[in-house]
Amino acid sequence: MFLPRKTISSTAAALLLCCALAGCKSADEKALEQAKQQAAATGQTQQVVTNDGKGNIVTTTVQPPDPQTHQQTVTQTTVPAPAGAVPGTTTTAAPMMAPGTAPGATPAPAGAAIPEPNKPIVKPADVKIPAGTNMAIRINQHISVKTTPAGSRFTGEIAEPIAVNDRVIVPRGTPVGGVVEESHKRGHFKGSSVLQLRLTTMTLNGTEYPLETGAFTRTKKGKGKRSAAWIGGGTGAGMLIGGLATGGVGLLVGGLSGAGAGTAVAGLTGNKDIDLPAESLVRFRLADDLSVVPPGK
Repeated sequence: MFLPRKTISSTAAALLLCCALAGCKSADEKALEQAKQQAAATGQTQQVVTNDGKGNIVTTTVQPPDPQTHQQTVTQTTVPAPAGAVPGTTTTAAPMMAPGTAPGATPAPAGAAIPEPNKPIVKPADVKIPAGTNMAIRINQHISVKTTPAGSRFTGEIAEPIAVNDRVIVPRGTPVGGVVEESHKRGHFKGSSVLQLRLTTMTLNGTEYPLETGAFTRTKKGKGKRSAAWIGGGTGAGMLIGGLATGGVGLLVGGLSGAGAGTAVAGLTGNKDIDLPAESLVRFRLADDLSVVPPGK
């Protein structure tokens, strides 16, 4: 008995569709099993990111096993991919809502990986470092109001590891970058010398993260002046440190968090302008939450 050609074509198409769906399910199952194994081995939450082929990104979050029940909690969220996103890349622009998205839905965030259909991505879940976290930085360059103009860039590294829930997320030695926002010799700012630094980036596990921090501000008045005070109103606080790691004079570290914060004034003696030798230790404070992918065990 022979089936009409049209019937054979329809049957073949249906078989191909079933095979494709089965393959997709198999890939998802393998990715989920991999995530469970990695969560159990590392004690770190894992995520499986899948493209459902309809413009939606499905994220499955797998928690490490509970110490008492040994059960792993698995949750799933679905969000539309940003409009115009290309599978196999990461979003770089601000997230946009895809056409036809239901009101109130949250699109995939900028910087999120957009997987290709049938090729799920398994990765550690992001960890949030809260605003207000202190960051101790050892700067690499000599910075002086005489030789370092505003707008200059500087680099450094994390001097003290940053932990969240007793787990080190940012290890010592992690590279950072920053900018000199203010650099005035005496006579350019009400007779005072002013130096202000701010962190702008951190590179962790090969990924560069933008930073929003309070400013480190150091101010010195004329010869023989000695004071320690705040000028203007601020929303943060500062901390006076007795000396630099290299044996320098005292400095004031501003833990400022937001526009309009006051200017910190550290009393110094002598006739020299503000000078930070290389290897100086300064502290900044995160102004916003920072989500990073932490290193594995």
